[in-house]
Amino acid sequence: MNAPDEQEAALRRAAEWIGAADGLLITAGAGMGVDSGLPDFRGTEGFWRAYPALARARLRFESIASPATFESDPALAWGFYGHRLNLYRRTVAHQGFHILNRWAERKPLGAFVFTSNVDGQFQKAGFGHDEVAEVHGSIHFLQCLEPCGETVWPAAGFEPRIDEEHCRLLSAPPTCPRCGSIARPNILMFGDGGWISSRADAQMAKLRQWMGCGASIVAVELGAGTAIPSVRRFTERCGYRYLRINPVAPQTRGNLGLGIAGGALDILRRLAALVG
Repeated sequence: MNAPDEQEAALRRAAEWIGAADGLLITAGAGMGVDSGLPDFRGTEGFWRAYPALARARLRFESIASPATFESDPALAWGFYGHRLNLYRRTVAHQGFHILNRWAERKPLGAFVFTSNVDGQFQKAGFGHDEVAEVHGSIHFLQCLEPCGETVWPAAGFEPRIDEEHCRLLSAPPTCPRCGSIARPNILMFGDGGWISSRADAQMAKLRQWMGCGASIVAVELGAGTAIPSVRRFTERCGYRYLRINPVAPQTRGNLGLGIAGGALDILRRLAALVG
């Protein structure tokens, strides 16, 4: 068969898996948000295109996404994360999220999401807060930079004003309600010994309880890269048949995986034509 025929066969097989499953485990990396217009920071050049001020300063993603930057230059750190918070708040989740939600509504077990994304797009698209495990945390929650305790609270009251040209926070940074120190996003960063994981841990406990139901579950992995392979490893180790939808690295391991080359939205639309 030629490549188009192979992909059509893979799509038909994937549609059969999805249709027969009692529940869907949706695993997603940064590529899931690209079709909504979100940057995925693929490589240093991609990151610097999204943040020219950091390119001029030759600051890499690993440098700015660090508690050390909040300690040394909180206006710069919050310039980056405040811009991302504003961006994620105004972004509309693409149709692919809603296709997944529609499939989940038909399943006896529904669906559960495991994601390395911190953007909250699955919740915006209608997935319940008890149906999403954010393994790296969420930008929509804050914690103390110190930290002085284990408290995590919503970022809803924080409205950052950003100088986008220089990537700096113009308004006052959020502070810890307990000790008054600067607050930071409740996100696992590079070199991060102070991340409060209690919220993510509770989400993972709910996910593992759901996975222990013993029913027929198929995993649908979308946009998960190889640089930080948290999502890919989780998908491969869950023990379910899984679909890997990825435009550049759809290869799978073992005999449980089915790889489909393509972007998340395009492939989900093509699957929806088969699944409904």
